[in-house]
Amino acid sequence: MCSPFTLVLGGASSGKSDIAEKLCFHSGLDRVYLASSQVYDDEMRTKVEQHRTNRGPNWRTIEEPFRADQVILEAKAHQILLFDCATLWLTNHLLADHDIAQETETLLAALKTSLAQVVIVSNEVGQGIVPENALARRFRVEQGRLNRRLAAEAGMVVGVMAGLPFMLKGDRPEALT
Repeated sequence: MCSPFTLVLGGASSGKSDIAEKLCFHSGLDRVYLASSQVYDDEMRTKVEQHRTNRGPNWRTIEEPFRADQVILEAKAHQILLFDCATLWLTNHLLADHDIAQETETLLAALKTSLAQVVIVSNEVGQGIVPENALARRFRVEQGRLNRRLAAEAGMVVGVMAGLPFMLKGDRPEALT
């Protein structure tokens, strides 16, 4: 793993979480899963349960839709924290009408000072069509900004397409060979 943190970026259902989990598993550190999703319906409940099943039992899960920064700051040096995902974290803040720029700065500050290794999963949403409504267009712009900020600060950025990782920044770790 490269410091200060790793960003795993790709489209929806591209295999980002699988790659991020693989990086965490191969770290040999105690694994913590920071879940930013909020479960509002059965479809999301099923997705969350499938993720838990796929990860297996050796993870400590923390569900926190807004204060990822606090969880990141509380993580210890012997841990690797998988933040899945920055896209849902952003959505939560956007829908709550929070100051996205301030929340992003707070998140980045926590990432820069974390004692733990952190792997962040985020969706690349800028390769599709221009959304037809203002909220969706704002989300697309804010997600692009967040991804650019995270990628600029990350020690390693891994792109994922069709379940295959490709290096965007940093050296390919042995876990991905």
